[in-house]
Amino acid sequence: MDTKTLIAAYYDAFNAGRTDEMLALLHDEVEHHVNEGGIRKGKALFADFNRHMTESYKETLTDMVIFANEAGDRAAAEFVVNGTYLKTDEGLPEAKDQTYRLPAGTFFTIRDGKIARVTTYYNLADWTRQVSQ
Repeated sequence: MDTKTLIAAYYDAFNAGRTDEMLALLHDEVEHHVNEGGIRKGKALFADFNRHMTESYKETLTDMVIFANEAGDRAAAEFVVNGTYLKTDEGLPEAKDQTYRLPAGTFFTIRDGKIARVTTYYNLADWTRQVSQ
């Protein structure tokens, strides 16, 4: 599978809530660089993150544009996160089913035909403003 198809499959699985399919597309030694957070290494920690996110947020990504370099070992995606804040996340405002719409982007490293790095960026201050109104 080429890099753009790999990234599209990853996000198709995300939008469908099929986190097991997302995990299948990841390299065993995946590094997940969290927005304004640390680095989680390995599929187990990525799976834990997905479980937490599924409990706290309901999100669908739209306006997806995927880029890849010619070698196919690096990629990026730009999209809009359309979400609902379901359960209060530690250190963040109280969740009351607030909705939000937030531009975001992710950078990827591809190794052995799998996603080996996921680095996501979004404006946390914008998200906080939207859910605090």
